[in-house]
Amino acid sequence: MIPTDFYRGRRLRTSAAMRELVREHAVTANDLVMLYFVIDTDDEDFKKEIPSMPGQFQLSLKQLEIKIAEAVDNGLKALMLFGIPRAKDEMGSGAYDDNGIIQKAIRMIKNRWPEMIVLADTCLCEYTSHGHCGVVKNEYVQNDPTLNLLARTAVSQAKAGADIIAPSDMMDGRVAAIRAALDEEGFINVPIMSYAVKYASSFYGPFREAAEGAPKFGDRKTYQMDPPNVREAMREAAADLDEGADFLMVKPGQPYLDIVRLVRDNFDTPVAVYQVSGEYAMIKAAALNGWVDEQSIVMESLVGFKRAGADLILSYFTEDVLKVLK
Repeated sequence: MIPTDFYRGRRLRTSAAMRELVREHAVTANDLVMLYFVIDTDDEDFKKEIPSMPGQFQLSLKQLEIKIAEAVDNGLKALMLFGIPRAKDEMGSGAYDDNGIIQKAIRMIKNRWPEMIVLADTCLCEYTSHGHCGVVKNEYVQNDPTLNLLARTAVSQAKAGADIIAPSDMMDGRVAAIRAALDEEGFINVPIMSYAVKYASSFYGPFREAAEGAPKFGDRKTYQMDPPNVREAMREAAADLDEGADFLMVKPGQPYLDIVRLVRDNFDTPVAVYQVSGEYAMIKAAALNGWVDEQSIVMESLVGFKRAGADLILSYFTEDVLKVLK
């Protein structure tokens, strides 16, 4: 005789409506940040697809405006910008040029969509001729001299209208330097979303093609975190909070869900996760080959971030997901 006193979990899965009624986590438009690559060019029609990231583009200011307008119609509320300057130099001066490509893009966006939340990636790698995230001497990235340039970049971005400053360089002390500079210039209400837990990951490859920012020598392992380390992530997050960070980010996303959960459990601040270019590229490649259903696997990956404890998700799939949610 079959016993009848066992747990019947299937009762709560009998229909789509029932499953939605008891669903514990959901992805909404409020959770998502889209990422755009904008290039400084006189060609207003410039729109170049990134080979390793199908569906993503390097965009002129005009083409960026068109893309954002389409996304706004579908519910876009927040975005992050990466800039590709006309010229690069050893000090990454394009990053803190008040008339640089990111500054121009921020002003354009805030003029047309004042309520749009604009996150400014605050780093030098896209602007340096050597491709590293700071000042280089004897092929070694110098920590403290880089802080002044990051602070100048943050202030320039805030002056242009950025709502959130997001330092991604992984220099020690950069949050404190940026906070002090912003406050000194009167931007006391501009928050900092620190790439607090950023690993030296192999999942960044396609981004370096998209942003034209691959290092010309060596790698970034002396400043980005070593992937096997967990306790170090907690130290980095705590340090950035002590220095004045308002958000903590974990990057990459899917391979580091355990870190997202630990950050969520140990800190009360908002937590962001970045579904990076390699994650995007792998899903896209599998979908284009017919090996997976893109929409369902993307939604599953995003809800995984929410389940792990993320409040915000930076994803190149944002535009597509907004259409699904709409």
